Amino acid sequence: MRNFNKICVIGLGYIGLPTASLLGTKGYEVLGIDVSDKVVDTINRGEIHIVEPDLDLLVKSAVNSGKLKASKTPSEADVFIIAVPTPFKEGHKPDLSYVESATRAIAPYVKKGNLVILESTSPVGTTDDCVAAILKDYGHDIVNDVFIAHCPERVLPGRILIELIQNDRIVGGINEKSTEVASSFYREFVSGAVLETNAKTAELS
Repeated sequence: MRNFNKICVIGLGYIGLPTASLLGTKGYEVLGIDVSDKVVDTINRGEIHIVEPDLDLLVKSAVNSGKLKASKTPSEADVFIIAVPTPFKEGHKPDLSYVESATRAIAPYVKKGNLVILESTSPVGTTDDCVAAILKDYGHDIVNDVFIAHCPERVLPGRILIELIQNDRIVGGINEKSTEVASSFYREFVSGAVLETNAKTAELS
């Protein structure tokens, strides 16, 4: 069993912050990354900037235990979770600039054996053609050394903290080993089924 201890979550919005605080209370060492000074400062005080039932208690608990910290700069970790917005541009074209900049931000910190997960809702091909391609450009061996996968977030506001654990997860890697490694990570804290597929199928789902 692979050991995942340090988690870096990029984007502390409606998915990133609940995920980061949940993992912090599960005993992982979590660093949450956000571009906003205000968001970083709020979380480091053990407070929240979004409305979600019980999230305030979870964040406070994770921060007070020293398991959750927020920063504007990533650091080395075992798992990197990208949970940034993917809004639409004109003509209903997806804006992947946040995913691209998040991937570039973590690229210098990624090392052999790391797992990189894209959770942002993304068009088919984003995990392969954007995340994996950028990491490859930075010199990472994406076939043997770094594991890259997509796991679409499927939670309803108001029930996020329950559904992050209870919902079934669809996990798709850019290759079989990536799928296997990412699935083993989700099985550490998800009680629902973890369904294994490839990245493009996970994106389509």
